[in-house]
Amino acid sequence: MRGARKRFDERALKIVLAAFFLALAIPAGVLIAQAYDQLKWQAFRSAQVAAEELAARIDSDLRVTMRVEDGRSFGAYSFLVVEGDAAANFVQRSPLSIFPVNSALPGVLGWFQVDAAGNLTTPLLPAPGVAAADYGITPAEQAQRVERVAQLRELLAQNQLVRAARDEPPARSPAANAAEKLEEEGDLADARGERRRTQVVAPAVDAPAASPPASIASTPSAQEGFDELARQTPQEAGGAQSQSLDERAEIGAAARGSVVAVLRSLEENDIAASERQKRVEQALVAEPVAIDAASRSDADENAPKAEVAVRTFASEIDPFELGVLDTDHLVLFRNVWREGQRYVQGALVDRAVFVERAIEMPYRASSVASTSHLDVAFQGRVLNKIEATINRYEGPGLSRDLAGDVLYRARLSPPFGDVELTFVVDALPTAPGTALLAWVAVTLAAVLVAGFYLMYRFGAGQMRLARQQQDFVSAVSHELKTPLTSIRMYGEMLKEGWADDAKRQTYYDYIHGESERLSRLIENVLQLARLTRNTQRFDLKSVTVAELVDIARSKVATQVERAGFALVVRNEAPEGTTVVVDLDCAAQIFINLVDNALKFSAGAAVKKIEITARRNSDGAVLLTVRDYGPGVPKTQLKKIFELFYRAENELTRETVGTGIGLALVRQLAAAMGARVDARNCEPGAEFRVEFPPDAH
Repeated sequence: MRGARKRFDERALKIVLAAFFLALAIPAGVLIAQAYDQLKWQAFRSAQVAAEELAARIDSDLRVTMRVEDGRSFGAYSFLVVEGDAAANFVQRSPLSIFPVNSALPGVLGWFQVDAAGNLTTPLLPAPGVAAADYGITPAEQAQRVERVAQLRELLAQNQLVRAARDEPPARSPAANAAEKLEEEGDLADARGERRRTQVVAPAVDAPAASPPASIASTPSAQEGFDELARQTPQEAGGAQSQSLDERAEIGAAARGSVVAVLRSLEENDIAASERQKRVEQALVAEPVAIDAASRSDADENAPKAEVAVRTFASEIDPFELGVLDTDHLVLFRNVWREGQRYVQGALVDRAVFVERAIEMPYRASSVASTSHLDVAFQGRVLNKIEATINRYEGPGLSRDLAGDVLYRARLSPPFGDVELTFVVDALPTAPGTALLAWVAVTLAAVLVAGFYLMYRFGAGQMRLARQQQDFVSAVSHELKTPLTSIRMYGEMLKEGWADDAKRQTYYDYIHGESERLSRLIENVLQLARLTRNTQRFDLKSVTVAELVDIARSKVATQVERAGFALVVRNEAPEGTTVVVDLDCAAQIFINLVDNALKFSAGAAVKKIEITARRNSDGAVLLTVRDYGPGVPKTQLKKIFELFYRAENELTRETVGTGIGLALVRQLAAAMGARVDARNCEPGAEFRVEFPPDAH
């Protein structure tokens, strides 16, 4: 019943403390989680701002480059261009004719022009009849240029934008081209009679270009491939991957508060697109013309030559558009309307080089590369996936809580409006304060756990102490009631004269022994009270071990003999060995140890108590009291010196005692600087009191 009550009390204590622990831990955990969440999103927002700035920088660089490309005139896409006044006849090579190709736009393989008939020309090669050597081009360079033009033609032909080389019509002479043009204008005869040797046609401004007539616009042309490229929709280009990217961006933006940033980016692109309107220009174009027979010299009358005539045209130029070819190249192209005919001008771009120089290099140089990878997509179709520079499995100070979330998504300005940059989180650096927050959380958890444990230990200890005090009261009552009852009974028998002379002495001895036992009990209780209140006064002095052993013998001899035990006292310490003790306290220690040995070895086969004194190698004096009883269970060797502790239940115990004797021994020994312990022997138990060596 008492054990069940003990378990119930401890369980109730655990429940109360657990409720208290949770009442503190849950709000603290919520606050720490919210603080950590704020720090996490602070780190996310910092990385997002860096990604936004990087995307803006990439876009700004491309816009500056495209501003230059948009400003190029119609004639810049020819090998020769006119500089200054047309009457000055100052003709030079176009900036687009430089080889190897050197452009501010990364990855350009070369520029091209496709006329309404699907004929491909490029500023890398002069028109037929114009000697490349006259403009500083060596035969070796000429061969390289021809090879590059063949590459451009092949790539465009593979995507059905121009005819393949085998399908090209035979090249026409400059004279035939010029004659055809003059005939179309209705003044071929006048031109033959009035053209001068200056090789300059007087600048005559044609009528401003207009949109193509309906008959032309509705007729399929050789440029239809460019129209299909311009009409390509995101669904056609991206398919399922486009939807996946859209969903990821929308989820990431909505969850991270970047919707406004994305919309702002889209709005800026729309504004930029509105600024890129068609423009009309007056272009000076240098064109080869034929020389009539009258103007030829005798030496080369069999060799047709071409001269350069400068003409002025009004052209309407559309903004550039971007397409991705099946060969994985990019093509920038624009429509130019001249004299009712459409020309397509543009550049073929190596996508890998373009992405590397225009996007990846700025990305690698930024802090974003250490936190997220970058997906470069065109109309929702991922073209490049640029991995982050961090190690995905290492990296102190990195948090992967948001790994896979979209950090930022931006669309570039036209003509790259269909190019999307999507930054996806790999690992974010921990925000400042995260380490401090972690230490606060760990400290708070440790304090709560330790406090819970200590409060439980304290509460359980107080409950055990209360039970032990109750047991002590029961034990003292038992210890007092039994001898007092016996003393009263024998006293009444002696008073009434019921005992003869033979029994009278036995009764006197019994009354005397019980009185001494009561005296020891009362002395232990009083001594415990003095120690508890710290009112005990100790008279420490140096005495020999032999003297101490004699005092112990005199104090316990009668007690041992009355119990029917033999007392063996041995002094093995060298003669003159001294210890510093309080003689009264030392005597009480021996009395309590012997009394404990007598009680627990009452049923032993060997009824003997041994008291031994010896000196250890370190000079300490060891006093032992041994019995030959059953010994002490190993689990209780440390507990038997606790106050009020008893191995037996108070209601079922077979030995007398209050549970304060051994606790008093330990406290008295500690007050004199000694140490007490116990160990089992075969058979019995041995209690040891070790006094430090006397310094005198």
